[in-house]
Amino acid sequence: MIAKFTVRPNQGDPSGFDLGDMHWRGELGEIDSTGHVPDQGMMIYISVTQLLDCLSKILKGRVKTASFTGADTSFGLTFRSTKKGISVTSRLGPVALISAAALAQTALSAAEELARNNLESLPPDGVREDYLAALDSFRLVAHGC
Repeated sequence: MIAKFTVRPNQGDPSGFDLGDMHWRGELGEIDSTGHVPDQGMMIYISVTQLLDCLSKILKGRVKTASFTGADTSFGLTFRSTKKGISVTSRLGPVALISAAALAQTALSAAEELARNNLESLPPDGVREDYLAALDSFRLVAHGC
C-alpha cells in the first residue's frame, strides 16, 4: 500500500492551515482527494494529525472500526479490523486489505515525509506542535505492531 500527503502550492506564506491532499493506493483500489467537485482538499497538517490519532485506536485494538474525515473536507476513509487484516475503504469502494504493521508503516512513512518536506517552513504554533506530538506518539504505536 502507498499513501502520500502533499501541500498544495501557491498558498502564500506557509501556515498550519495550508490546504493539501491525500492519495492512497492499495491492491483493491485507489482514492485521491484531488479532482473532485466539490473540492476535497483539506487542511493537511490538521488532517494528518487526526488520521494518526484515528489509526492509533484501531492499531492498538481499542476499536474494531475507525472512520477518518479530513479537516474542512468530505474526504474520508474507514478502517475495519478483520481476521485477515485491516480493510481500508472510501466512499468509492475498497482500497486495500492490509496487515496492521503494514498500515502503520505506510501511514508513518507518509506523515514523516510530509514533516521532512514541509514542517520546518511552518511557524512554531499549535498546529505544528500537535503534528509533531501526534507523529511521536504514532511512532511508538507503529513500532509496537
